[in-house]
Formats: sequence, C-alpha cells, structure tokens
Amino acid sequence: MPEAFIYTSTPGRIVFGAGTLAKVAEEVERLGCARALILSTPFQKNDAEALAKDLGEMAAGTFTEAAMHTPVAVTEAALEVYNETKADCVVALGGGSTIGLGKAIAWRNDAPQLVIATTYAGSEVTDILGQTENGQKTTVRDPKIRPETVIYDPDLTLGLPVAMSVASGLNAMAHAVEALYAPDANPVTSLMAVEGLRALKSALPRIVETPEGRDARADALYGSWLCGTVLGAVAMSLHHKLCHTLGGGFDMPHAETHAILLPHTAAYNAGAASAELARATELFGGDLGGGLYDFARSIGAPLALADFGLKESDLARAADMAVQNPYKNPREITRDGILDLLTRAHAGQRPVTT
Repeated sequence: MPEAFIYTSTPGRIVFGAGTLAKVAEEVERLGCARALILSTPFQKNDAEALAKDLGEMAAGTFTEAAMHTPVAVTEAALEVYNETKADCVVALGGGSTIGLGKAIAWRNDAPQLVIATTYAGSEVTDILGQTENGQKTTVRDPKIRPETVIYDPDLTLGLPVAMSVASGLNAMAHAVEALYAPDANPVTSLMAVEGLRALKSALPRIVETPEGRDARADALYGSWLCGTVLGAVAMSLHHKLCHTLGGGFDMPHAETHAILLPHTAAYNAGAASAELARATELFGGDLGGGLYDFARSIGAPLALADFGLKESDLARAADMAVQNPYKNPREITRDGILDLLTRAHAGQRPVTT
C-alpha cells in the first residue's frame, strides 16, 4: 500500500507538437491579451523579430537583452519597455535566460506569460524564479511566476547546437533526480521524474548522432517537460543550491554547471536516499553518480568546472557560501563534504558514492 502523500496538480496549458509555433496568436488571444512583448536573448534576436512580424499588431514590441541568471538590472530595463509599449502579456522565445526574464516580469506585474521553449531547460513549467543582484543569486517561488501557456514545437530545436542540447538536457535530468529525493516527493511526481529521465537518456545520444532527427528532438522536449514539471511540484535540495551558488557568485554558465554537478550531487545523496533513487539508479547501471558521469562523458558533455573559468582558489569560498541557509537534503550538508564534491567536479573526476 502506498504511504500517505499530498499531490497538488499545477495549472498550465501545454501545446505540444511539430508546427505549433503557428498557434502563438491563437494562444495569446486565449489568454485574453492583445499586445505581447516578445522576449529573447541577443542570440535569438532575429527569431524574436520574425515572430513579432508574424504577429503584426498583436506584437507590442521586442526586448532582446535577456541574460543568464536573470540580472535584476535587465529585468528593470525590460519592465520599462513593457510599460512604454503598453504590453499586456509577455511571450518568451528561447531557453532558461529568456524564460527567467518573463518570469521576473510576471512576478513584479502579474503579466500573463506564454513560453515558446527552444531548449530543454524545463523551467518554463515551474513557479521558481532565480535572479541575480550584486553577485548573489536568490530564488523565490510564487504561483504567478509559473507561465500560463507553454508551446513545445520540436521543429524549433532542430538547429539547437549539439553541445547546448546535451548540457540543457542534463540540466533537465538534474531536476528529475533531485525531485526523487525531495522532502515533499510523492508517487505521482516520482513516476514523472523517472519517465523524464528515461526519455532524455534515450533522446540525447540520438541527438548527438543525428542532430536533425525529429523523433529524438520530440522525445527530448517531452522529457524536459516532465522533468521541469516535477521540479515545479516539489522542493529543491543540494544540487540546485550548489548551482545557484556557482551561478550567482561566480557567473558560471547555467546549463553546463547543472550538467557537471549532476553526477556528483547524485553520488553525494545516493547512500542517504537509496530507496527514493532506486529506479533512477537502475536506469544508470546500478551506480547513479558513476552511471550519470559515464553517460555524460559518452555524449560529450562538459565534465569539469575548471573548463568554465572556476578557479581552484574559488572552491573554499564556494563551499562556505553553499552551506549558508542550506536547502533540506537527505544527507547532511557539511562544508568538508561539499568542498570534496566541488573539488572532484572542478577537476572533472568520476564521482565516488559515499
């Protein structure tokens, strides 16, 4: 008999399938809106402007300066544009940086959000906002942060570079692994987490081999949706605390940091949460941390924090920051334990389950 649990389903409309980009105008109208501010990073500026052209009078304008880790200064600049253009909703076209900006705007003014996901970030279906100011990344959860509608069009991911696909996919897998041992995990979210891991474990090697394969791209989007959904339904633990510490405090790249740390945080918690992680451990050959590391290496994922500018001399300060106000975690979070974890991740060494 299952143990007692509480499961609260999260609101949100998912529009999934090839060609669903064409439904943006329809979905904006469904939200009761008529003037959408299109958001993107500078890298996707042309795509944002093309979408605005397609929307015609329904596009209030574009803001194409979304940045990694959602700097508060960028959000304030976007809010000025939102108000100046008399927008009544935001359409975030892109990955985690753009989605984060849309969430930051909505948290401040309750703007309806539509996300067109073009990576495997998964954050588009959570009520979590991470934002950075003065070198510190903080998180907040609020129902109005979660986007109302998400469009998943696999065709939009066909040109996603393989390296970005791999890092983004592992980022999504980290959400699912952490959700399995979350203090408020339940049978429903755990089922979704394992299915998300399975889908991405199948899809990512196929994307590496054939980047233009539509079936693999669709499977990856499906997996990322599941992984993001479970993250939005449960609490975060050690893995996300470390990623927020390195991202906000040391300006480390978001997806790559998640990808590198995942095997190490899984190994750190494997012994203390063996029952909760059993199905994920089976997926990765009986050794979750080591299996995730071997999987990441087999698809060419980044393995070492040192490769992205983190200095060995930074590790002690990072460990100090990570143990301040720690998230609830199955295994006690100690400075020595975190420093050892970071040291191995910094060097790109295979994790050891303890």
